[in-house]
Amino acid sequence: MEFLNFTHDQSAADLIATVYPTPPLAYVHSYGCQQNVSDGERIKGVLMDIGFGLCDKPDDADLILFNTCAVREHAEQRVFGNVGALKAIKEKKPSLIIGLCGCMANQQHVVDKIRKSYPYVDLVFGVDGIDTLPALLTQKLNQKKRILMEPAQRPVIVEQMPVRRESDFRAWLPIMYGCDNFCTYCIVPYVRGREKSRRPEDILAEFKQLVEAGYKEITLLGQNVNSYGKGLDEEIDFADLLNLLCAVPGDYQIRFMTSHPKDASYKLIDTIAAQPHLCKHLHLPVQCGSNRILTEMNRRYTVEKYLDLVEYARKRIPGITFSSDIIVGFPGETEEDFQGTLELVKKVGYMQLFTFIYSKRTGTKAALMEDPTPRKEKTDRMQRLLDTQDAIAMDLVKKQIGQTVRVLVEGYGRTEGTLSGRLDNNLTVEFAAEDCLIGNYAMVKLTGARATVLLGELDA
Repeated sequence: MEFLNFTHDQSAADLIATVYPTPPLAYVHSYGCQQNVSDGERIKGVLMDIGFGLCDKPDDADLILFNTCAVREHAEQRVFGNVGALKAIKEKKPSLIIGLCGCMANQQHVVDKIRKSYPYVDLVFGVDGIDTLPALLTQKLNQKKRILMEPAQRPVIVEQMPVRRESDFRAWLPIMYGCDNFCTYCIVPYVRGREKSRRPEDILAEFKQLVEAGYKEITLLGQNVNSYGKGLDEEIDFADLLNLLCAVPGDYQIRFMTSHPKDASYKLIDTIAAQPHLCKHLHLPVQCGSNRILTEMNRRYTVEKYLDLVEYARKRIPGITFSSDIIVGFPGETEEDFQGTLELVKKVGYMQLFTFIYSKRTGTKAALMEDPTPRKEKTDRMQRLLDTQDAIAMDLVKKQIGQTVRVLVEGYGRTEGTLSGRLDNNLTVEFAAEDCLIGNYAMVKLTGARATVLLGELDA
């Protein structure tokens, strides 16, 4: 694996200044997961580095760039629909540059479709090409031709890219990229490539900068943070990295995602228990409660192993809460398999669930599996799962009432005059307060609940 440092492209900056009489504006929209949002922040940073400003509306832009997601079919359809809507803007403003990047751009059928059906799209590049954006724009402006990069895996990590963060108190911090798991339903390894871990010294340097800048919540990102360390020269795992970061002095909290159960360890749980900076919440995607389906998914753990991890965490970390991802209707899922999922949900007692009906992804093994279950049956199962989870979550939320907790105030609540914040356990609370508290910690007494949202009042 190769490590590169980002360098300012003066030639691109000079060309931008020459072509545009006033600083051009870029509209960048990221779809999908937190990793994509983090990539979007780097895209904005690179564009600003060469002289672009940012805008909030496509109509105002000189460059429109969609940073895409390929995890579910609906996400791709949404992007194509939004790209189609740009045709009218391009007709009014022929100089407009339209680009598509991210996970969708690393699929050949997407590049082919853009080439054939969307002739007004000027630029396509993959997830590993953010640092090449200045050179691609230079080429586009000089040659006046479309630049549609073919999908390719680039086994490098580029450090020190400029970042334009969306928040001044919450930050995303990637620690690794790609995935080696090849779950049979998932397109991620094919579009993001194999696992690549950042060097711990580079992560630590960026982390220190964030703490010194006053960031209160830092979320470590990776497709599977638990496998951090693979491919590095030194012996280090994810728990070691957490201990390294937690040694940095400051008033902050650390979250992380996503945590694959097959690589979750007692050592990781012991680290969460020991380190005050680590939030006492664990997102541990189970996907299904049937060992047969887990095998078909290539998840490489059993229900029993998963529950053992949960029970160990409960013993070591009093008050810990769990969230998870669940896929309903995986090819060949029977009612018996689904009942296993319901039973697992009841046993764990998740605070939150992120649920999805199986989405076929071209290029994955699951796409070739027989899928005889009617859509209606899948939607019925989904509703039963949601009903089960809602009852569990509301009960868990009610048990929080009466506590006084420390909350990171994140923004405005849904009721006028209220703010919203997140507890250590990832629950949301709304309370009356002045907006000067946004971005700071506050002590809040939990007084009630509205569905799964807690209600509270500032503790005097």
